[in-house]
Amino acid sequence: MQHLIPKIESQLASLPVPITLRLPDGRQVANPGSRITLAFKDWPSMAKLAARQIGALGEAYVEGRVQIEGAMRDLTDAAVGLLPGNPAETNTGWWSRLQRRARSRGSHSLGKDAAQIEFHYDVSDEFYALWLDPRRVYSCGYYRQQGMTLAEAQEAKLDHICRKLMLKPGERFLDIGSGWGGLLLWAAEHYGVDATGITLSKNQHAYVQRLIEEKGLQGRVRVELRDYRQLDLSQPFDKISSVGMFEHVGSANMPTYFKQIHDLLKPGGLVLNHGITSGRVDYRQLGAGMGDFIEKYIFPGGELLHVTHVLRETAIAGLEMVDTENLRPHYAKTLWAWSDGLESQLDQAREVLQRGGGRQAENAERILRAYRLYLAGSAMSFEQGWISLHQMLSTRPDGKVHAGALRGSQTVYPFVRDYIYQ
Repeated sequence: MQHLIPKIESQLASLPVPITLRLPDGRQVANPGSRITLAFKDWPSMAKLAARQIGALGEAYVEGRVQIEGAMRDLTDAAVGLLPGNPAETNTGWWSRLQRRARSRGSHSLGKDAAQIEFHYDVSDEFYALWLDPRRVYSCGYYRQQGMTLAEAQEAKLDHICRKLMLKPGERFLDIGSGWGGLLLWAAEHYGVDATGITLSKNQHAYVQRLIEEKGLQGRVRVELRDYRQLDLSQPFDKISSVGMFEHVGSANMPTYFKQIHDLLKPGGLVLNHGITSGRVDYRQLGAGMGDFIEKYIFPGGELLHVTHVLRETAIAGLEMVDTENLRPHYAKTLWAWSDGLESQLDQAREVLQRGGGRQAENAERILRAYRLYLAGSAMSFEQGWISLHQMLSTRPDGKVHAGALRGSQTVYPFVRDYIYQ
């Protein structure tokens, strides 16, 4: 393995952030002004560095074979320099696309989707509460003004969605993948809707149910432990939102997902899909092992599509896209806020996970390390444009003329954006 050292020294010399290496035999490769130290316990992990396999290095860190000393922001700056190019891998041929679709079909049954959501979201409510905002909104914030705090940006996002959907008192509103209830409760309390949320996370379901009871909203807010495919189509909704949800659906299930939304939405109604999209059209996953890392430690079964593919499935299902907004830099800023929040209380986070019992207690250190890399690495990926975030507002045309609307609108949507800001 000694032959790797000159190659690695050459790589490190070109990085935007100097790194020091501590080798398995105790020697040190130092760089002037270094703010990051990587301490290796074995030579195979060193080989991953030489091969620029960032995801495998992340796995070595999670499993304790590599130690990281320094700030996550400096580490990600160095990681960008280690990559050979844009890591947004693409499908190179029909066989690759066929394999991916087959994997997608096999990964998103009702049972597997429930297990995958439990793997991520049921780690520990208390752990997430350490670094999320007080409403526990686990999706991209909306930094309408530069100086906004994380909490302010999340409230701005909730209101931005409600305004886009033109929510009105008494309307039946569905939130698919309602998380810890931030949007569900905001819509009920600020816009007077009759709100239904669904989630596959038992922890989130119990938490939101408690909030509904504490706020005395049992009459017009409910949360159900239910898959979107299990919803009753006989009572459609006036407005629907899906925030941070379609990333979990799977490419093979996109037709089913959007057909279900179409059938759940009243003619003339509005639906807003807010989700992570890929940065390249013919996308497979993040390369250099980063996609494999996320699949193994963070989001099993997660799949990203380019926004054009999502809108294509929207149109095929009979929904008309009326407004699409790219919030990619907003998510980078949100993720850095989460990362900084976690980094500022690592000891407390470790204690919270150890108290959780079961999987959390046994794997507390591994979970913590995985989330440290996931949050910072995701922020880096959004900054670099490897992945993106879009809000897509669509309607189910009803063929009618609506009072005060433009001729041929066939929906409550006014076809001007002014209403969002008034």
